[in-house]
Amino acid sequence: MVWLLLVAAAPAMAQPTSHLAEHLAKATPQEFFAGADRFGPPQGEPPLAPVYAGDRLRGFVYLNTDVTAAIGYSGKPIHMLVGIDPDAVVRGLKLVDHKEPIVLVGVPEKKVVDAVNTLIGTRIGSIVSGAERPPQPDIVSGATVTVLVMADSVVRSAVRLVRSGRLTVGGATAPAAAVPAVTKTVDLDKRDIRDWESLLGDGSVRRLHLSIGDVNAAFDKSGNAAAAARPEPGDPDETFIDLYAALVSVPTIGASLLGETGWARLTERLKPGQQAIVVAGRGLYSFKGSGYVRGGVFDRIQILQDGAGTRFRDRNHERLGALEAAGAPDFPEIGLFVMPDDFALDPTEPWQLELMVQRAIGARDKAFLTFELGYTLPETYVRREQAAPTVAAAPPVASPPVASPPAAGPATAPPADGLDVQDEPLWKTMWRRDVPSIAIASAAILLLTGIFFFQNVLVRRPALYTWVRRAYLAFVLVWLGWYANAQLSVVNILTFVNSLITGFSWDYFLTAPLIFILWTAVAAALLFWGRGPFCGWLCPFGALQELTNTIAKALKVPQIRVPWGLHERLWPIKYMIFLGLFGLSLYSVAFAEQMAEVEPFKTAIVLKFAREWPFVLYAATLLVAGLFIERFFCRYLCPLGAALAIPGRLRTFEWLRRWPECGTPCQRCAVECPVQSIHPEGHINVNECIYCMHCQELYFDDKRCPHMIQVRLKRERREALTSPSMRGGKGPVPPIVTAGGKPVPVPEPSVSTGP
Repeated sequence: MVWLLLVAAAPAMAQPTSHLAEHLAKATPQEFFAGADRFGPPQGEPPLAPVYAGDRLRGFVYLNTDVTAAIGYSGKPIHMLVGIDPDAVVRGLKLVDHKEPIVLVGVPEKKVVDAVNTLIGTRIGSIVSGAERPPQPDIVSGATVTVLVMADSVVRSAVRLVRSGRLTVGGATAPAAAVPAVTKTVDLDKRDIRDWESLLGDGSVRRLHLSIGDVNAAFDKSGNAAAAARPEPGDPDETFIDLYAALVSVPTIGASLLGETGWARLTERLKPGQQAIVVAGRGLYSFKGSGYVRGGVFDRIQILQDGAGTRFRDRNHERLGALEAAGAPDFPEIGLFVMPDDFALDPTEPWQLELMVQRAIGARDKAFLTFELGYTLPETYVRREQAAPTVAAAPPVASPPVASPPAAGPATAPPADGLDVQDEPLWKTMWRRDVPSIAIASAAILLLTGIFFFQNVLVRRPALYTWVRRAYLAFVLVWLGWYANAQLSVVNILTFVNSLITGFSWDYFLTAPLIFILWTAVAAALLFWGRGPFCGWLCPFGALQELTNTIAKALKVPQIRVPWGLHERLWPIKYMIFLGLFGLSLYSVAFAEQMAEVEPFKTAIVLKFAREWPFVLYAATLLVAGLFIERFFCRYLCPLGAALAIPGRLRTFEWLRRWPECGTPCQRCAVECPVQSIHPEGHINVNECIYCMHCQELYFDDKRCPHMIQVRLKRERREALTSPSMRGGKGPVPPIVTAGGKPVPVPEPSVSTGP
């Protein structure tokens, strides 16, 4: 119900605003600049708050999320205050708000903050000019992604401010000079199909090869004695990783590596100016890593260019099975990565793919080293155009010691990395990008709505009903689940409730359009039919269980019917699991999310069983149990089903029909119900019903339902009175099925032809 009210309020949602003033209240000026005594009012866009020591301007403080994205594993922003002086030197950092599960539980927050504080003293001007590379923070084992995201956000936001003219570097004003305006662009008209060797030969595909010996030697030189004492086992000449990268948004490279179909699909997906790369690897080390999950970050690779960097999330990634170029090797890992919207890669300038190699040095601690694969697009793909000389503008002059805060208003020039400080919210971008998927999902929900509203028409045709249901479940499993990864989870409910308590924001929930659409549909369906539409029709894992059980029945796998007394004592387990998770979430959302692994959805649907063996074994065990007891997990263990059943009691309509004989004495529907949601007394337990409509199919069947059989026989009797020749053709009358499983024959009414 709360979901429905919030959905109705969506059009009135306001655009997100800066929370700098709110977070400044949590800090003191001395935390950023020694001797400072006050903050000035925030000014400009994005807002900068001047920091003063008396009347002397010491620098500025800004909120990182006002300038650039900082989304961690939680899917929510990591808010940090950054102190920077007029010479663009980072002087102080303060973590003011986050929802990172690994930091909330497990890793001390101070350890993460100390790691990021190593950025203090970084001269952003040197990074912008290319004289220095972005610094790498000290990695905290168990919180790698969180630290990397925080550090990346600090550096990128400062780089953007310098490039936008809001800050100056060193107070120097460069003299104006006449420079030729030369533009470099990718030659989009040049498009050939080339083989692997030629692509590798001219640098269209770049390679980084590391042997076990190379990696061991690098750790030896790193000065980390604990890491050096644990060398990688194996032959020093054995391949540790053989890594390849290519810029596939260039027509020749893309068409050669992806094939015509893949290239066409990529060009439809890319926005104007957006770039994409292919990364392929083989060897002992995975460039993707084992910790990657839905909504997560690929923490072992990042892209760097001109002091700015970015990492990829799951939404930027597409798995490829093979490279299409003739002679291309087989790679166990191939990923197509599209640049995030907030990172504009210039394809005509050099960039780097940085690989992070980790080594365990204890039960929880790890050491890290980075290796770089440099990439420069071959000149054959570059088009150069030179215009008349222009006068280069001088950079703005640094503020004097008693200068006023930066002027309000937009930056004087767009950032050199192509980013606009007034970027639209990420959720809008995601909805625009996912229009085809949104259309397909919406059409599927509309079709299901039609099935439910016209269910009587469908169930009167048993063969059609059976194939419609199987086809719909196959679509939900293959497209909605395995392809689109739109599997709802109890974690969504826990996160939603927590956001209502801690400060609700639409942005996070709207960034996953399919999940949002499904939750909206489920919330509306609860009013009409309870939890059945989701559990019985829209859950990919539920579809997987039912389809595998259907195959098992076809193969004559024996089915186990749980005795009613035991069954009604087992189904409360899922309610206890949900209440336990809900209680844990009030204490710690992060810990509750870890415990929510009782759901096998992530393993079986999102990751398609590509996970550590304990998770795969658990999911497989549940599916095997489901071969003998249909929808075993749904019946007894699913916390999401329990969570939906509670508000499902508020449904307004009752569309499942019953005859007076149902339950007394007939038990046919109860015996054949796939999840045993029909009580021996004959009523349907809507908390357990998945709305598969099998009982409704029986309700109208005059060959199997005893009530309908009597109706048919009476009708035939009347017809026989007027036309005796029509009496023939009746088949044997099926027995009534009782609660004890004993058949009781239905007495066939006698037909009188008169005196």
